[in-house]
Parts: sequence; structure tokens; C-alpha cells
Amino acid sequence: MRNKLLIGAAVVAGGLLLGSVAAVAHHAFAAEFDGNKPVNLRGKITRIEWINPHAWIHIDGIDDKGVKNFWMVEGGTPNTLLRRGITRDSLVIGTEIVVRGYQSKDGLCVPVRGVTTCRANGRDITFPDGRKLFMGSSGTGAPKDGSDAGEK
Repeated sequence: MRNKLLIGAAVVAGGLLLGSVAAVAHHAFAAEFDGNKPVNLRGKITRIEWINPHAWIHIDGIDDKGVKNFWMVEGGTPNTLLRRGITRDSLVIGTEIVVRGYQSKDGLCVPVRGVTTCRANGRDITFPDGRKLFMGSSGTGAPKDGSDAGEK
């Protein structure tokens, strides 16, 4: 009986430890991005990362002030994006897109290997044919602006 209790306690402790690691790895919108720093970016897709907990779209972009930078734009999880109609086939390297979103809280655009890279959380993406899809992290502190049909 004692062994069963020890095994049960170890399983519970392991589950709590794994759960806390996942909670640290995933973050709410407000932890990294500023709802008071909206950005509108236009640029060509240069790279796509379909990774958890958030997918990233990299664009060679021009912001609404006309400044050219490279942007890492965070979206929802790959599964969330797929459910909203954004697939590997819809995000093609070289496609010019418009992303509306919010800049990182630190506001930094960091030089990486001679290239200035900025980070933003993408709210929605508009394709050249006019299609507009929601790509944000709804329900995690991002401003409610009507982009997500699931907002109340």
C-alpha cells in the first residue's frame, strides 16, 4: 500500500511540474505586447515558424511610418490558425501581406546579424486578394476590437 501511495504522489508531483513548465513557456498577450502600441505592417513573408505555443510569421516590412524593418509577428497556436483558415498553403514565402497588430512592450527593434528585427503580435492578416483572417491570441489580454468573431 505504501508503494502505491508513493507512486501516486510521484505521478501527481510530476504532473504539477510539467504543468508549471508549460505555463511558464506560454504567455498572455499583456506579458509581452502593448495594446496601446498598434502597428500596421505591409511586407513580404520571408519565413514561417509553425511551432507551439505560438506560430511566427517573419516579414520584410514597412510600418505605417514608412520605416523598413524585419518583423517577427506572433500568431495563435498552429492549431488555432488552422481552425481560422490560415494554413501552410495560404502562407507562401514572398507573398505580400498586411498585418495589423501590436508591438512588443519593450518597443525594441533589435539588430540581429546586421538586420534590425522588431516583434509584434498579429491581430489580423490581409492577403493580396482581399481575404482577411484573424490570427490573434483572443482571450489572452489582447484588446477587443471586433476582429475575432468569438469576442463578446
